Amino acid sequence: MNTIAGTIDRPLTLDPKKQAPMKPSTTEPAGSAIPDFTTVGASDLRQNRTREMQLQPEALARAHMHERLHQAEQERRAVSLAAARRMQRRAERASMRARRALAIAVMQ
Repeated sequence: MNTIAGTIDRPLTLDPKKQAPMKPSTTEPAGSAIPDFTTVGASDLRQNRTREMQLQPEALARAHMHERLHQAEQERRAVSLAAARRMQRRAERASMRARRALAIAVMQ
C-alpha cells in the first residue's frame, strides 16, 4: 500500500468520507477565518441552475419546432409561387391563342 500522504490537489482517494478530516490550525486563533462568501445563497444558485437545466430541453424543443414551422411556411410559399407562375404561363398562352384567333378572324 502507498504510504505517501495525499495533498489537497491530489488526495489519495476522491471519496470525501475516506479522506482525513481537517484539523483546526494551531497557529491561528479560533474564529479568525474569513466567512466563506461562496456558500451564501449557494443553494438558491444551485436551484436556479438545475431549474434552468431542466428547462433547457423544453427551450431546445421550442426552438426546433419554431425552425420547423418556419421551414414549412417557406415550403408552402415556394409551392404557392410555383403554382402561381404555372397559372400565369397558362393564362399568357391562352391570351396569345385568343389574339391569334382574333387576328385570323379580322384578316379574313
